[in-house]
Order: sequence, then structure tokens, then C-alpha cells
Amino acid sequence: MKVLSVNAGSSTLKFRLYEMPEEKLLMKGAVERIGLDGSNYAINIDEKKIKKELPLKNHGEAVDALLKELVSTGLIQSLEEIGAVGHRIVHGGNLYSKSVVLDDKAIEEIEGISDLAPLHNPANLTGVKAFKKAIPSAVQVGCFDTAFHQTMKEADYLYPVPYEWYSKYHVRKYGFHGMSHKFVSEKLAELLNKKNPNLIICHIGNGASISAVKEGKCIDTSMGFTPNAGIMMGTRSGDIDYTMISYLMKKTNSSLEEIDSILNKKSGLEGITGMSDLRDLDQAFENGEEKTCLAFDIYTNKIVDYIAKYYVKLDGKVDAICFTAGVGENDSIIRAEALKKLTSLGIVLDEEKNDQTICRKGIEGVITKDESKIPVYVVGTDEELMIARDTYELSE
Repeated sequence: MKVLSVNAGSSTLKFRLYEMPEEKLLMKGAVERIGLDGSNYAINIDEKKIKKELPLKNHGEAVDALLKELVSTGLIQSLEEIGAVGHRIVHGGNLYSKSVVLDDKAIEEIEGISDLAPLHNPANLTGVKAFKKAIPSAVQVGCFDTAFHQTMKEADYLYPVPYEWYSKYHVRKYGFHGMSHKFVSEKLAELLNKKNPNLIICHIGNGASISAVKEGKCIDTSMGFTPNAGIMMGTRSGDIDYTMISYLMKKTNSSLEEIDSILNKKSGLEGITGMSDLRDLDQAFENGEEKTCLAFDIYTNKIVDYIAKYYVKLDGKVDAICFTAGVGENDSIIRAEALKKLTSLGIVLDEEKNDQTICRKGIEGVITKDESKIPVYVVGTDEELMIARDTYELSE
């Protein structure tokens, strides 16, 4: 069966086509600037690259252009060959703890909680509706960023605020990057040859989150009500004292929206160094640039704080720690600086293995020495493939 994995944004549409259950990637690509001047799409099929600019007024036109291209290239003979389409949905609220078939009721329920992710859920659903119209024979499946973390207990996801904020307004910790954490937890179970391992998963990219997985299920995660909570990130602040918001609004004569934008887009590594690209930051760190060294110290402190917290939460019974996502998979400096601060847990870094382990070069594996009490893995995540797996399972 051919399965499409789709991630629709407000003006973008990213997609991959798989042959399932073989998990063979047939095509990947993206449509950019939907509804804007200069709209275009790029598709990769094996070594062949297709790039075109054409006016695309909405997601429906973008989907039609994509599917027409797939037929014209001969990758599919007809749209009926696509048996299912899996959609990344950012927020499932309290409603969804796993991926689901998107019938009319599910779509209505997701629309009903869109205020929890106003920039994402409406865009995600735009993609769902466009594909439902274009391929009515295909099963449409929703895969939620929040679902994997819904196994947390109430004591772990509630905030110490008036309880009615939760009961009336659904204010609680939700967690994000769930498809990545789920993929990595399943991959580590295979690597460790253990069905339900205890793990600490560090999804460290421009956005970053850490989760504690006990016997295969998430018991806590660093992101909260929004993705701005938790550790310091590329441009996000992570956890802060909320009272600084009103203080800075008065001091800078800024609106709430302006401060919120700064905390999301101009904080984190960007806020301290003026840079968020780790390639530039790594070079500055190696050159001893003072602010970058400071930023890396803060950054790795935040990562270590959560790893230590989750080590205790797992009662010291941790089968593995795993680094994944863009930074975690490819930045040996950040991994080394973090792990050097965890020697009290008996972690012994193998610097040579760490330097050699770069997922974009196809090298994954263990970066600690044999005597390390906890093995530390570096593995590539694949959210799109996880979506395809869930979608194929539900369509079957």
C-alpha cells in the first residue's frame, strides 16, 4: 500500500510517499508560499529533483498540483493507489492518546480544541480537508504531537494553579514532539532487545524536548502547555519566571504579544549570542567566544537538569539515554558538554565515538564506553515514517 505522510502549515505542505509495510521511501518534497507570491514546490524521487513555480491560491490547489505531478512522473498510475494519508496534527488536547482515523466527528473535535494551537491545528486541518477532497477513497489518519505524552499521570501534568483552569480551560502540561519520542522509544527497544525499556530521550533540535519513558510509556516530558516550556532552545527561552513578563512590559512599554514573540523567536541561544545556527555557534565555541561559551554552559545545564530529574523519576533504572533530532544527532560538542556534567551518574563518554557519530553521515550508535553505567545512544528520528506506520496500521 502507498501511504502519504503530510505536514501542513499555514503556507506550506511537506510530504513523503511510502510503500508500506516495506517502509520504502518513494518520494519526498514540499510546497512553499501557498497563497503568497512566488508559490512553488520541490519533489525528490530517487536522484531526480523536480522544481516548479506556479500560482497556488490555497492548499487545495497545492494538493492537486502535487498529485498531478505524481501521476505525470509515473510514480503512481492513479490516485486510488494511495490507500491512506497520515496527517501531523500538533494538538490533540485531552481527547487523543493515539493516532486516529479522521472521520467527521474527529475533525469536528480537533476544530473544537484549535484554540490550544491556533497557529497549527487550523493549518493541519486545511491539509486534511484538501486531501479528503482530492483522494476520497483514501483513509485519512491524524497523528498527534501530544498523543505519546498522554500516559503521564495527573500529578505530573497538572500545574499548581487554580484547578478550574484545568477543568474549564484545559490548562495543563501536554508535551510535544510526540511522534519523534515514540519513534525513538520503539527504535531503542529494538537496539536494546528489550520490549519496554526505561529511557530518557533528548530530542534536541531548534526546538527541544526531553522525555522520561518508563516501561515503554511516557511518564513526564519537558515541554508543557506550549512548546515554549522546558529547556532552552534555539530561539525559545524555555522555563522562566513568568513575572518577568509584566515587568518587561512596563519597562520596555511593550505589549504582551511583543514580549511573547521575543520569548519564542529571539530568546534561547539566539537571545544570548545573536545566533541560533549550531554550525556558527560551534565554530564560535571552539574559538572561545565568550558569549557562546556562556550560552553553551546554560544550554547544557538545562539539558542536564532534566536528565538528572528523570533519572530520579525512573528510580535510577535507566536502560539508555538517547540524543536525537538535528542537534542531538549531529552536534558532538553539545552532546559532550552535556555528558561531561553527568559523570556522577556513572556516564563515561567515549570522545572518539562521539566525534564520529553523525546521523546525517549515516553513523548512529553508542557514544559511551563499555564501563559506563548507562549507555548513551545517538539515533536518527523519523517523524514522517512514524506517521506512515500509524497510518498503515489504522488503514489496515
